[in-house]
Amino acid sequence: MMSPSEGRPPVIGLLGGIAAGKTTVARMLADLGATCICADETAHAVLERPDIRERIVARWGQGAVGADQTVDRAFLAERVFADREELAALEAITHPAIVASIRDQIARVRGSADVAAVVVDAPLLVETELDGLCDVLILVDCPREVRLARAAERGWGPGELDCRERRQQALDAKRQRARFTIEGDVPLETTFQQVQQLWLEVLGL
Repeated sequence: MMSPSEGRPPVIGLLGGIAAGKTTVARMLADLGATCICADETAHAVLERPDIRERIVARWGQGAVGADQTVDRAFLAERVFADREELAALEAITHPAIVASIRDQIARVRGSADVAAVVVDAPLLVETELDGLCDVLILVDCPREVRLARAAERGWGPGELDCRERRQQALDAKRQRARFTIEGDVPLETTFQQVQQLWLEVLGL
């Protein structure tokens, strides 16, 4: 982790398992005044780029785009998440652009005088070495059974959650790296109280 640069807003990186509640915590931090950078939103924007779309069609055919000529994310997910080789091919196409965009966003936001803090919500924060741009790492911790139930609400089976999570650093390693832990399986009011306390500590208030 970096040390906070004097006069510049701290960068907060969120860690945690799938469906742990990272996006909820990011929204709470945004409510307190942080500017959030979301990897999923960045990925959507990257998939809209013509050069990325062309490479995806070259690999998976015209079925990878819908009638509106946008990338069919459901089509891709069905083909890549159960196949390590196909997933690696998709990541080779999209990850460099996603990481570069997030790095640019961090630099741009940190240069703004009216930003209190920057939050990076990226599932592969460590794997893409974006953690090296963060001043503070926060773990959103949540039991596996709760995360499985939340994933089921999204239409995922246990196998899909496990398959996606195997791509990420182990939770125990994330716990060791995190400076703060937020509980993701408690009432939202309790989570928000934890986030408020963390916010004050990170900003030194």
